[in-house]
Amino acid sequence: MTPDRVMLLIDADNVSADVIEQAVAHLLEAHGALHVRRAYCTADSALKHQAAFRRLSIKPMVNLSTGKNSTDIALAVDAIDLVLAERPDVVAIASSDSDFAPLVARLREKGCRVVGIGQEGKTGDETLQVYDEFTVLAHRKTRAAAVPRPARKTTPRGSAKAAVKTAARSLAPEDDATPAKPPARKAATRRKATVPAAPAAAPPPPPVPEKVQQMLAQLPELARGGTLELRVASVRLREAGLLSRSGSSTKLFGQFADRFELLPPGQPNHVRLRPGGAGG
Repeated sequence: MTPDRVMLLIDADNVSADVIEQAVAHLLEAHGALHVRRAYCTADSALKHQAAFRRLSIKPMVNLSTGKNSTDIALAVDAIDLVLAERPDVVAIASSDSDFAPLVARLREKGCRVVGIGQEGKTGDETLQVYDEFTVLAHRKTRAAAVPRPARKTTPRGSAKAAVKTAARSLAPEDDATPAKPPARKAATRRKATVPAAPAAAPPPPPVPEKVQQMLAQLPELARGGTLELRVASVRLREAGLLSRSGSSTKLFGQFADRFELLPPGQPNHVRLRPGGAGG
């Protein structure tokens, strides 16, 4: 079976270098090869991501124009040219922007399977519906390595005293050796009975934010301990005026991560209430 020809076009002004690296790994794992790798960006973004571009063999397509959406237009024009010339089976667009919907539809008409890859927190629900498949990747912040503390030299307890006694015995003449006195008995001391302190009272749970109460009123399944599809939740929250037309439900639930849990991690499509999320 001939492997798919896969083309990756990256909106590098829209996603982080870490998400770009995850996108390449994801496509290689899914298809085994990645034939075209191009990143569309400004000169500043090209310099910022040059190390990742070199490591991942990505060709930067620098856009010097300063017009609005000029980088997106450059990606769309190039995508049509490449599809006509290379005839790929799969076109992957790495961007959280919903403006590529017309391009996705045109590429699908050309016989390509179009998949999207976006960054968590930037991708709206309307973007997920456009593609044949969409993967949301979380940006992983690098943590600075801990600096090890220098080891402190310690002397075993009692070794210094033992060394002094040994040296004293070696210097003392044998005739003057005197029998060691038995150790004096220490006077017995009475221990006072201690009464354990009463455990501190647990602090009251934090109040449930008013916005969370309003969300739960529209999503009673969550209050009862069930799960709910993000699509269904988005429609109800928009009808109640709790989510704007272009707002992202994943971003809204993420504002209350201590109350709500998105499932599955990395590519959520359901939401549920965490234990205690509705308050005591």
